[in-house]
Amino acid sequence: MLFGLAGLAAASGTAAARDFWGESLPEQPSDFLFGYGTLISEPSRTATSRRRVAAVPARISARFGLVRAFVAQGGARSGAGFTALGLRRPRAGEEPSSINGVVFPVRDAEEMAAFDRREGGYRRLEVDPAHLEAVGWQGLPRSGRVWIYVPRGRASPPEEGVAEDLAGPDAAYPLVQSYIDVVLQGALAEGAAFARELIETTFDWSAFWLDDRPTPRRPWAATEQAGQIDRLLSTTEPASSQFRNRLYPELYAARHLMAGAAPPPE
Repeated sequence: MLFGLAGLAAASGTAAARDFWGESLPEQPSDFLFGYGTLISEPSRTATSRRRVAAVPARISARFGLVRAFVAQGGARSGAGFTALGLRRPRAGEEPSSINGVVFPVRDAEEMAAFDRREGGYRRLEVDPAHLEAVGWQGLPRSGRVWIYVPRGRASPPEEGVAEDLAGPDAAYPLVQSYIDVVLQGALAEGAAFARELIETTFDWSAFWLDDRPTPRRPWAATEQAGQIDRLLSTTEPASSQFRNRLYPELYAARHLMAGAAPPPE
């Protein structure tokens, strides 16, 4: 259990708490991260923390005032640009949305620094606990701070807040299926309904959608559950409206990258 005996011991105020067998219990973590994209995936978290990090499924209320969307362009240095998930403010005619994800503990300042380096194009902001709720029977931490990453934007935004100049998918920075696979494999570990909710509460799905599974831009990403993922994407709005535009690399290049290529279908 992530917040079992250790959490109870910390709540009781005892020093050097021990379990029933006399073993010392770890200190209650003081910092946690809320992952809403690839950080939902346990293997993805482990690649950064270098240890297994269990997580609790959770949801951020629409009162938080932001939406999850494809608004974080990256990968330009590698020549394999793509657009990742981030958070942005609602646009005209949109309403804030709840955001499902996972909460997991960060062991120490060194581990937090590793996650900050991983999320180099993002800023870490604190989440008001009043905006958080557990999904399922596991409880959320009773103390400590919960942080979330938001994109920095193209210009130099202020030190705090949410950038207003975020860029969505385009021909050079498409949605890439290998990235989406990592996110949805993590979500499916919490159940099909959780994965469907993630799709339903994600904005800015795009006709610029590259099916890079044959030659993934994220080559460490496996394609397990590909069939289940495709069924979810093809039947769940708003992704399903754009799913038919997903193309293999050769066709994607012909449609979007070659000179004089036709614009994507509406």
